[in-house]
Amino acid sequence: MMAAIRAGQLKQEVILLEKNPTLGRKLILSGKGRCNLTNACNLDLFLKRFSKNGEFLRDAFKKFFNRELMDFFEARGLQLKVERQERVFPVTDNSESILQILEKELHKNQVKIISKQEIKDILIEDGRVKGVLLSSAETIPADKVILATGGVSYPGTGSTGEGLKIAEKSGHLVVDLRSALAPLEIREHYPRYLEGLALKNIALHFSDGKRKLSSQIGEMIFTDFGISGPLVLSLSGQISDWFKEKREIFVEIDLKPALSEEQINVRLLREFKSGPKKSLKNTLKTMLPQSLVGVFLEFSEVNPEKLAGQITQKERQRLAKLFKGLRMRIKRVRPIKFAMVTRGGVSLKDIDPRTMESRLIKGLYFAGEMIDVDADTGGFNLQAAFSTGYLAGESSST
Repeated sequence: MMAAIRAGQLKQEVILLEKNPTLGRKLILSGKGRCNLTNACNLDLFLKRFSKNGEFLRDAFKKFFNRELMDFFEARGLQLKVERQERVFPVTDNSESILQILEKELHKNQVKIISKQEIKDILIEDGRVKGVLLSSAETIPADKVILATGGVSYPGTGSTGEGLKIAEKSGHLVVDLRSALAPLEIREHYPRYLEGLALKNIALHFSDGKRKLSSQIGEMIFTDFGISGPLVLSLSGQISDWFKEKREIFVEIDLKPALSEEQINVRLLREFKSGPKKSLKNTLKTMLPQSLVGVFLEFSEVNPEKLAGQITQKERQRLAKLFKGLRMRIKRVRPIKFAMVTRGGVSLKDIDPRTMESRLIKGLYFAGEMIDVDADTGGFNLQAAFSTGYLAGESSST
């Protein structure tokens, strides 16, 4: 939509082909329906939130970045707010507000919208775009074509990867598609007993059994199949890459990252001395969420009914150690259809970052999630989509 708007602003004759009956189905779902539009952090910090390919976006961000995007919507009457971690949302907390402005701007700039139409192929002659072939067998002549069809996550919104197949068919390399911003499935049975339990200010340590791969502090939530939440989602793309290397991946949950194992040991001793007649499971309720106590003690192999005053030093040390590392084996990252974002896509080697034009086919441009860039949660991926769309729309209008 942003690509079409920018080309329309530059007085080009623009046709927007939409596979679905209506525009913006995936946009409406973003930010749990609130639309985390962008992030207000500076450019260098912004780029660091992307996977290894973030630097590719520098030119697009210099052309149209977070401030320009916020100005775009605010100038059209939509108030925005900046929440924790610099996340930007509409004051309405409703993604429909974003979509309505985009649709108005499309009409204002005389963009012709054709819905319920799928592109079957791009027409190419002598290495240059000549138009598109629709699934209806109709052809539309065009000197410039912008592919912005998304990845393969949330296929119910229409993101089924058809654009990537077209890109590949026309000679572009498509980097392996895998899940990013997706929950993790755990081999152990414990998560199903903890479904819905959210843990804040915990640390997750990932390893391959031999060495640590990553450690971060944040929030997570247990699901019936494993773990999710902001911290898990932001690391899932990297974990997909580790699995691609055929590693076995473990996660350790540090329930008290601000305390050392020795400090926890001292705290446990104090709790046991203050209530020696209380059962261990009741004592631990002062240090853990109630629903976690049973699973925690199952890990520890200490009798939950044992009185606090009878806990041995060895058992206490085992409990303290467990606070610092509740270990589980990751079965897999959830399949890509459950992911918020696709990792992989059209290779950056085949795209000019200054214009978003294909290096292989003149007049063909790429934008959004179908490009091989992805980032953490926090508005980064949407900004990348808007920025690459804006740049593609502008570059294709020259």
